[in-house]
Amino acid sequence: MLSALPDTTGGPNVPDYFHGYSVVGLVAVVGVLFTAVAFVGGRLLRPEVPTPEKLLPYECGVDPVGEGWAHTQVRYYVYAFLYVIFAVDSVFLFPWATVFAADGFGAATLVEMFVFLGFLSVGLLYAWRKGVLTWT
Repeated sequence: MLSALPDTTGGPNVPDYFHGYSVVGLVAVVGVLFTAVAFVGGRLLRPEVPTPEKLLPYECGVDPVGEGWAHTQVRYYVYAFLYVIFAVDSVFLFPWATVFAADGFGAATLVEMFVFLGFLSVGLLYAWRKGVLTWT
């Protein structure tokens, strides 16, 4: 909050700008202390009994057997790629529709959106050519 009271020391009337920063700094310090106390308290209160079973890697309830290397199918990456294409498309189309409705943005906005849709179409064409869109 800016102070509008006159300065009684005879100096210029300077508002107290640093009051807001001191509040933010105090909140940051309290947050760091709260986190540090939580971590230290957790370390002091938890039971620590390491056993061979606890030290094994655990994933999905399956016991680790064999080597740590496993083959991952690349089709999951391609599904994620397709999701990003359509998610980005929907995220940009809704704001575009509101800007396009405003006065003075008609032609330029329309051209920019068709360029954007062209890039997305190239990604979709790539996925179609790779056979990702066929259900197996």
